[in-house]
Amino acid sequence: ASAVAVCLIYRPRKPRFAVVGAAIYQLNATSQPIISTSMQFTIVTRNPNRRVSIFYDKLQASVSYRNQQITPATDLPPLYQEAKSTVALTPLLGSGTVPASAEVVNGLMMDEAYGVVALRVVLLGKLRWKAGAIKTVKYGVYVKCDVCVDLKKGAVGPVPLLGAPPCKVDI
Repeated sequence: ASAVAVCLIYRPRKPRFAVVGAAIYQLNATSQPIISTSMQFTIVTRNPNRRVSIFYDKLQASVSYRNQQITPATDLPPLYQEAKSTVALTPLLGSGTVPASAEVVNGLMMDEAYGVVALRVVLLGKLRWKAGAIKTVKYGVYVKCDVCVDLKKGAVGPVPLLGAPPCKVDI
């Protein structure tokens, strides 16, 4: 009943997410269907609510290419976000090998040779809104951020973002 009151009185809005930076430390596709990756993205989240804060629980981050996950899911620490605040997350993703289809490996090798790679950063977890002493139940949150990075073969470190529209947030 109290969660319903929070929703009716305060009408909490979804948080906003955007990718503002990227670094690629390793992105290798081999003739065997295996991809080894290590990358870091700076993701900024904004709580647009004036009187409602947000708790994020069990957040995991991963990266996919052509709808196939190319990094293992990485657990992120719990996060508390005050009303009207902005927080930056910089998870290091990858650092291992992942099996991939031949189509994904070939596509990645071709895109890397061209110099532009389209990736999707995914955050998955639970969130709760808090207004005063009242907390809502946990809701599933799914964030997908489509980004294009300027990646030349052999480049290591920060890479330019060629396109990073606001992320799509589903609750």
